[in-house]
Amino acid sequence: MARVSQEHLDARRRQILDGAALCFARNGFHATSMQDVLKEVGLSAGAVYRYFSGKDELIEAIVGEVLEVVGGVFESAAEQSPPPLPDEMIPSLLATLKEVRPGVVQDGEWIFPRLMLQAWTETVRNDDLAAVIHAGYDRVRAGWAKVVEGYRAADLIPEDVDADAMARVMIALAQGFAAQMAVFGELPPQTLGDGVRALMRMRDPRAGA
Repeated sequence: MARVSQEHLDARRRQILDGAALCFARNGFHATSMQDVLKEVGLSAGAVYRYFSGKDELIEAIVGEVLEVVGGVFESAAEQSPPPLPDEMIPSLLATLKEVRPGVVQDGEWIFPRLMLQAWTETVRNDDLAAVIHAGYDRVRAGWAKVVEGYRAADLIPEDVDADAMARVMIALAQGFAAQMAVFGELPPQTLGDGVRALMRMRDPRAGA
């Protein structure tokens, strides 16, 4: 019997994840059955269950992939000297997510923001998914903190800036933009950059008081 190549296995796993992501975006996690996923990907139950034990594992894999990409973006940015400023980094992050899986498109709509909102609410009942998201958030927060340290080293921010606090706020900005896109539709990258840039330029009337 001919051995199945790793490339084939990876492609099949990719096919299943993309099909599941489309189903989840269309109908939500709870209204989507494994039968819906099988129909979407055009595979037998045996072929799908070879890779994933069920719906919860599919959800965790999709979310885990996104967090892996996000963490990598910030870690790479931290290696630059100086790191890109937030008005560049946040639009770049969302653009990167759109380019990679599961940044799939359904009827012309980028579905990641909708999946993100579903994943947040799903953590209330799914402890395993909550653990995946918490671990991913910790990695992203640590990556952002390194970026802030890069700003400090380049003398772009004061020495007394709380790196973790700034990291949490920058993550919240990216999450907030994604949430808006989930509800109201996509925002042009320029809108994201202009908004963050405007915040960065705000003058503090308390300075020097």
